[in-house]
Parts: sequence; C-alpha cells; structure tokens
Amino acid sequence: MDNATESPFKGKTGLRRVWNAFGYSLAGFSAAYRHEDAFRQEAWLALVLIPLALFLHVGSAASSIGKALMIGSVLLVLIVELLNSAIEAAVDRVSLENHHLAARAKDIGSAAVMVSLLNVVVIWGLVLFF
Repeated sequence: MDNATESPFKGKTGLRRVWNAFGYSLAGFSAAYRHEDAFRQEAWLALVLIPLALFLHVGSAASSIGKALMIGSVLLVLIVELLNSAIEAAVDRVSLENHHLAARAKDIGSAAVMVSLLNVVVIWGLVLFF
C-alpha cells in the first residue's frame, strides 16, 4: 500500500503525534457529549458514581481493589458507549436506508453497552454487599 492512499496524519511522530491524538480525543468526547444522549447520561452518571466509589466505605482488606473495580466498571461503560456511538455514526455515514446488516451492527453495539451496564451493577453489588 503506497502512502498516497493513507491519511496524511499518519506520518506524524513523537510529541506532535501525541498532541494531535490528544486533540482528536477531546474532539471525540465533545462530539459524543453534544450528539449522543446516552453518552451524556452515562457521563453524568459517572460523575456521580466515581466520587461515590471513592468515598464509600468498602469493608474488606482489599478495599482499594474494590474501589478500583467499581471505578473501572463505570469507565468501561463510557468506553463501550463511545465505541457504540462510533459504530452507529460509521453505519449511518455509509447509508441511512434500513438494512439488516446495519441494524445488526447497531443492535450488537447496543447489546455491548447493556452488558457493560450490567457489569457495573454486578461489580458494585459484589463489592458493597459481599
């Protein structure tokens, strides 16, 4: 594959690449927050749950591990929602017509979000009540 078919941004290296990647990440967060209701709701939920995880008394010797699991499970929801939103945007970019493969891709992404939310409930329940 020759360089003419690749993105002109792929040639950046070092600190310039890191800086560009940081900017793209911020743009991605901003776009998800502005355009995705589910991401916005989950971000607000994370702003409540993450500090709550830090302040809750977890009654075992491994309380820091429990808190890390609680916080990690919440962050995982945001990660999965960002990936699901990216899949939906890419599918919609290709075509807005109803197609069974497009619907399948979107449904599978939605299922991944649901599993990540269930993961939060299970982890928080195990850490807090067992």
